[in-house]
Amino acid sequence: QVQLVESGGGLVQPGGSLRLSCAASGSFFRINTMAWYRQAPGKERELVTTITRGGSTSYADSVKGRFTISRDNAKNTVYLQMNSLKPEDTAVYYCNANALLLPIERDYWGQGTQVTVSS
Repeated sequence: QVQLVESGGGLVQPGGSLRLSCAASGSFFRINTMAWYRQAPGKERELVTTITRGGSTSYADSVKGRFTISRDNAKNTVYLQMNSLKPEDTAVYYCNANALLLPIERDYWGQGTQVTVSS
């Protein structure tokens, strides 16, 4: 099993910054692609950004130029630096990780962390 523990959410004013972290622990051979999703009230969960084990990244158009995903493979941890935050970024942010358990791969989710952008 794999556990994902997120931290770093909170309340921030528009234009502010937050940094989310997500650490993976448990029994696995390797963590492959990691990602951040978010779900705003009344909306479906959406993909925000992904990062492969090799460091290749992708971003939703709505966050390009403002959010940066990074990871530390030695710590099995992914980070999300969020700058120039807007009220529409308000959501519960979820970490997702694809774990190689040998011989299978499986996706895991964190418990979510609330990000609120408001003055």
